[in-house]
Amino acid sequence: MSELLIRAGLTPADEPFRIVHRLDRECSGVLVFARSLHGQQALSAQFEQRTVEKCYWALVQGYLAEDGEVDAPLRNDDSAGRARVDQRRGREAITRYRVVERVAGHTSVECRPLTGRLHQIRAHMAYIGHPLAVDPLYGGSAEIRLSQFKLGYKPSTRHEERPLINRLTLHAARISFDHPNGSGRVTFEAPLPKDLRATLTQLRRL
Repeated sequence: MSELLIRAGLTPADEPFRIVHRLDRECSGVLVFARSLHGQQALSAQFEQRTVEKCYWALVQGYLAEDGEVDAPLRNDDSAGRARVDQRRGREAITRYRVVERVAGHTSVECRPLTGRLHQIRAHMAYIGHPLAVDPLYGGSAEIRLSQFKLGYKPSTRHEERPLINRLTLHAARISFDHPNGSGRVTFEAPLPKDLRATLTQLRRL
């Protein structure tokens, strides 16, 4: 990661950078790095105080009827590498979601986690019966194929069908926080990547 940032001109080769906000593996979107220890500490404090606003886009299985909120404590299950809802021993976890679009057996939603627990959105959406479209760890599929939804689908005789997508259908779309240098509130956005856009386009046609 450090080599990629240097090549992209985002940080000098002789200046360290410090990660502040991580993403789940195979989740695309906005990452947050600090250029100094002061910046890292200031940003980390905002995450702890819950003043950072995070917005994710997700494609989930099934049709969500309406906007809502999931308030379900989560506990890390290290042996399984996942989080579980645990009303007695879990830590507070709240996710608000808004329906954006319904397409061919799926719903695209805007998720706003008010807390920052491990796999929070993934665990919460699975908890209400709508796991991410692709997320086998939490009950989603391993991939989305056109043949699963298109009536009368005819496979090519020249090559095997390729999945529309075979990674997490989750994208960190936007994040807002107070800049550590005191210049005020800033927002950073990442557009939906090509693979997710292409998947949505195909599902809309069905």
